Amino acid sequence: MTRSNRTLAPARGAARPARRARPAFWADARFVIGVVLVAASIAGVWFVVAAARQTVPVLTATTTLVPGQTITSADVAVVEVALGQALPAYLAADQLGQGEVALRTIEAGELVPRAGVGDASLSDRTAVVVRSSIDVPADVERGATVELWESRPAGAPGAFDPPRVLVADAVVADVIEEEGVMASGGAALELVIDRRRVAEVLGAIAAGSVLSAVPNAGAAATAPASTPASEAPAGEGDE
Repeated sequence: MTRSNRTLAPARGAARPARRARPAFWADARFVIGVVLVAASIAGVWFVVAAARQTVPVLTATTTLVPGQTITSADVAVVEVALGQALPAYLAADQLGQGEVALRTIEAGELVPRAGVGDASLSDRTAVVVRSSIDVPADVERGATVELWESRPAGAPGAFDPPRVLVADAVVADVIEEEGVMASGGAALELVIDRRRVAEVLGAIAAGSVLSAVPNAGAAATAPASTPASEAPAGEGDE
């Protein structure tokens, strides 16, 4: 007796099993999660862009500030700039303390950096007035860095030792050009120097040394980069 491989068909009229209804695609958990993630991403991008374009009031120098100079309200102005994450590096409009001084040269129009301002006790600079035996170039002005050279008198009258650098990084606070028939060659300069060099400079003046102020060619390469208010760093994504 052989086994039949035929499948018996269901009897006519027998009830077929009901199909399970598939849920609508908008009720699928994966769809809902996807919509939430897309919405969160859009909201996050909008928040970052809005925060980056938000301006805040900070201080900018209205004149060149030299090391050791006491900063007053007349030396700064309030500007609105978008700094983004760079905000902590600059001085806010209400953060300038009374009697604070510049710790480095801050160019006119530059945003005032927090690290460039501090209590007077933190400054190791002071100003002296010297007379340069030679004229200084026209581009040497307030805030420029110069080398102060010295030639000490030798034994014979009118003879001088070979010149040497007395101060390598003097900052010009003022240039006083003399005019008229009584004017001698050269120029008088107010220089900001390290306090430890003051005695040596005053000694050179008292000894009758010839002093000459020469522009420091390496000052542009070594000076801290300034940040004009017109080029203030913006937040990420606000380029």
